[in-house]
Amino acid sequence: MQLTEIDHIAIAVADLDAAIAYYAAAFGAEVHHREVVESDGVEEALIKVADSSIQLTAATTPDSPIAKFLDKRGEGLHHVGYRVDDCAAALAQMVEAGATPIDHEPRPGSRGTTVAFVHPKGSLGTLIELVEE
Repeated sequence: MQLTEIDHIAIAVADLDAAIAYYAAAFGAEVHHREVVESDGVEEALIKVADSSIQLTAATTPDSPIAKFLDKRGEGLHHVGYRVDDCAAALAQMVEAGATPIDHEPRPGSRGTTVAFVHPKGSLGTLIELVEE
């Protein structure tokens, strides 16, 4: 079994500070980690939920994948991050099973992780991020 747990559920938001304030008011949640990922054109805030996180993610550039998502679909669920022990092996296994990779090789992610994205067209309609700590 490649999956070890749900790493995070990513929610695309237009205003990161407003989303953080909403989660604080609605759930008493506090930001566990906040980071700008220049390579992806996003700023993220992680809210810890047990051993997983809610990842609130906003665009930092108008041409980033999150900006395009927000323009097309508006705010909402963007992707599910699955934690794996070996990102390269999990990606290869998914491709062998018929998945369509966005990243053909794992790459650096936030928090010092290694990540790879898999397209929703080959994953039952869900954008998947494989996350290796």
